[in-house]
Amino acid sequence: MGLLSVSTDALAHAVAQGDKGYIQEITGINLIAFIYLGAKHMVTGYDHLLFLLGVIFFLYQMKHIAIYVSLFALGHSTTMLLGVYFNVGINSYIIDAIIGLSIVYKALDNIGAYQRWFGFQPNTKAATLIFGFFHGFGLSTKIIEYDISQDGLIPNLLAFNVGVEIGQLIALAMILIVISFWRKTDGFFRHAYTANVAMMSAGFLLFGYQLTGYFVA
Repeated sequence: MGLLSVSTDALAHAVAQGDKGYIQEITGINLIAFIYLGAKHMVTGYDHLLFLLGVIFFLYQMKHIAIYVSLFALGHSTTMLLGVYFNVGINSYIIDAIIGLSIVYKALDNIGAYQRWFGFQPNTKAATLIFGFFHGFGLSTKIIEYDISQDGLIPNLLAFNVGVEIGQLIALAMILIVISFWRKTDGFFRHAYTANVAMMSAGFLLFGYQLTGYFVA
């Protein structure tokens, strides 16, 4: 039982243990530190990266990529900032399970499942914004659990959010470089379906681990 709890916590939408201790100890305004922590969280946040990969998988024009990434950032930033400021937290296992389902949703969208199954296409922009809200709640819940100091809270949260957006741009740039080379190969469309099925499987795995953690924690 203990090992299972450890494994589910390791897959949670969390800040690293060392960073957790740092957040709990410092007080006052620490802008650079929180920018770094925000950027580190995004670059190492596999759930964010999988969702972003799904969002841009079939987007070719930069203006379209900018729109969807901005919607995700708006949702993520809003709930992260408001959640911590107003001390609104959601059970971390539940919110991480929903984040897992957001990856499943986008992978299914990419393979055209909703059109084949239900005969309609959901609003992808609205879905990106809504799931951005859930991703933000995932982080705000963890920050609340780490009991961040009220001294300098607002500047530190804003700095953390700036770091998150910097990290998102770095991660997005790396994803775009890789996927741009892949798109130039003859096998891109042949393997796109398999890649999205793998992405969907990862989302289901995250969902299952978090539900398991909820029931055994």
